[in-house]
Amino acid sequence: MRLGIFAKTFSRPSPEGVFDALVGYGLRETQFNMSVAGLAPMPDEIDPALADRVKEVAAERNIALVAVSGTFNMVHPDLSVRRDGLRRLGVLAGACAWLGTSAVTLCTGTRDPEDMWRRHPDNERPEAWRDLLATMQGALETAEEHGVTLAFEPETGNVVDSAEKGRRLLDEMRSPRLKVIIDAANLFDAEDPARRLSRSEEILEEAFKLLGGDLLLAHAKDVKGSGKVVAAGKGDLDFDLYVKHLSEAGYGGPLVMHGLAEEEVEGSLVFLRGKLAEVGIGKAGEVRR
Repeated sequence: MRLGIFAKTFSRPSPEGVFDALVGYGLRETQFNMSVAGLAPMPDEIDPALADRVKEVAAERNIALVAVSGTFNMVHPDLSVRRDGLRRLGVLAGACAWLGTSAVTLCTGTRDPEDMWRRHPDNERPEAWRDLLATMQGALETAEEHGVTLAFEPETGNVVDSAEKGRRLLDEMRSPRLKVIIDAANLFDAEDPARRLSRSEEILEEAFKLLGGDLLLAHAKDVKGSGKVVAAGKGDLDFDLYVKHLSEAGYGGPLVMHGLAEEEVEGSLVFLRGKLAEVGIGKAGEVRR
C-alpha cells in the first residue's frame, strides 16, 4: 500500500507545479481534478492537447493519476441538472485515455439543491433512490462506452450514507464498472460521531465485510468526536484498525490523503507512514522536501 494525495491540495499555477509539489513530498500517486489544469472540475469540454500535456508531465515525474474527480449531484431535485452532470461526465470519461487514467470518482448526491455534500431529509425517500439508480445507469453506460471504472464513496450527507446502502447500490446495479472508495472518517461523521467512534471496531468490521471486495480506492482523513473533519493524525479515528482492515481485505492500492491544507501534509505523511510500517505494509521514512 502506498500513500497518495488529492492533487488540488497544492495550489500552483500549472499541473507541472502541482506535480513537482507531490514529488517534493515523496508522493507518486494522486487523485486528479481538472481544476489543477485550469478548468472547471467538470468542464464542458477538454482539449485533447491539454489532457496529453497532463499525462506527459505526470509521466516525466513518475506520477500515476489513480483517478480523476467526476463528482456531480446524481440526485439533484432538478432533472436538467442531473442530465447536465451526465453530459459532463461523458466529457471527462472521454478524456481519461488522454489523461492516463481509467477511473472516475462519483458523488451519489443529495436532494439539497445547493450543496451536493449536505444532508437533506428527502434523501431517505424512495424517489431519491429511484433517481440515483437512473442516473447511475446513465453513468455506467458512459463508463462502458469509454472503458473506464466508476467509484462512489459512502458519505453521511448523501443518499448512499452508509456501507449498507453502498452494498445495496452495488447489488442493484450489478456492474463490474462500479466500485467503491472507502473513507473511514465518513463512517463516523454522523449526528453523534463521538458515540459512533466508540464503536469503531464494530462499524469498520461491518463496512469491510460489505464493501471490502469491491474497493477501488481508500481515502485518509480524520475526524474528531465533535464531528469536525481534520487531517490524518489530528483526530480520533482509529487508524491502526482502519489500516488493519485495509490490509486484511487485500487492498493494494493507494491510501489517498485529503481534507487537509498543504502545511499539514508533512505531519500527516509521517503519521500515516508510521501506521503502514507498524502493520508491515509500508515503510516509514523521512519526508523529502
